[in-house]
Amino acid sequence: MNVVIYPDPILLKKTTPVAGVDTELQTRIREMFDLMYELKGVGLAAPQVGQSIRLFVLNPTGNPEHERVLINPRILKRRDRIRGDEGCLSFPGIYIEVERSRFIEVEARNEKFEPVRFEARDFEARIIQHELDHLDNVLLVHRMSETDRMRLRSALRELEDKYNQPVG
Repeated sequence: MNVVIYPDPILLKKTTPVAGVDTELQTRIREMFDLMYELKGVGLAAPQVGQSIRLFVLNPTGNPEHERVLINPRILKRRDRIRGDEGCLSFPGIYIEVERSRFIEVEARNEKFEPVRFEARDFEARIIQHELDHLDNVLLVHRMSETDRMRLRSALRELEDKYNQPVG
């Protein structure tokens, strides 16, 4: 399993809801956590590993007891806006300031496909909103201001050139 890097079109493929959890999906979820930790990330969405399904994993602290799997997530409520820096494993080395809701209420299914509903705030809320963007085909490049695009033009072009290089 590898992280898909921008501008791979899989990142913009419509995601489909997950109908249930089986051993194959449980294995994929564990692999996603392992890859996320290996790359020092705090969240990883299924489209980022080439799977166009509505699922992501996150861990805001790195402590195994804070691992969270969100399947078919929805944000029910949002409150208070705050700006903060964000990076993305699909945009290595690129960071921008993004405005997000500081408090959110989320409804989803967990790794056992049980319904969960909870509130998240601050960093955890930011991660959830970022990963949910991936499920909705909204990428870091879509959140960039015109100034960001100008400042990061060469870095984005480098990712595009690397993607377009012939294999072999």
